[in-house]
Parts: sequence; C-alpha cells; structure tokens
Amino acid sequence: METKTEIPEDIQELARISKALGHPVRLYILKKLTQMNACCYSGDLVDELPIGRSTLSAHLKELKYAGLIQGQIRPPYIKYCINQENWEKAKKMFYQLLDENSTL
Repeated sequence: METKTEIPEDIQELARISKALGHPVRLYILKKLTQMNACCYSGDLVDELPIGRSTLSAHLKELKYAGLIQGQIRPPYIKYCINQENWEKAKKMFYQLLDENSTL
C-alpha cells in the first residue's frame, strides 16, 4: 500500500504567495510599494487604480494574508508597506523554485 505524502509547509506558503501574485492589481500594488521603498495609504491607491475602494480592500487583504504587505491603522486611514522580511523570503523561495539545480 502506498503512503501519501503531506504537502510541506513551505510549498503551501509558496502557493499562498503565488495566489496573491495572481492578479494584475496586486502586482501593481506590490510594484508601487517596492519602487517607492516607502509606505502609502489605501486612499492614494484608490485614486490611481480603476477600481472601487471595496475591491482595493479585497486585494490588499489578499496581499496581507500572504504576508507580503503589512498595514498600520491610523483612523480614518490605513497605511500599507511591504513586509520586508517576508518579501525577501518570497524572493528566495521563487528563486529556489525556478533554479533547476535547487530543491525546495
């Protein structure tokens, strides 16, 4: 009888990150935050993007769930920044995935 292998946690984490990267709006947000090398308010993003506040909020929530961004609530505003530690970890995980001589 064949034993099934559990999906390792690092593979599950990479899948969460991949899902978060799977939408153009989320990629735009990440690119903007990394290029700015600073934080921005969700209100600034909604002014730039052709989407509503609730849709932007859902995209930010997905990025936050994946650990790629972090938010600081200062009513009535929420300021978002790249989570530098997790961003570096994600880059390393993708590099390892795409490097044919490496294993995850």
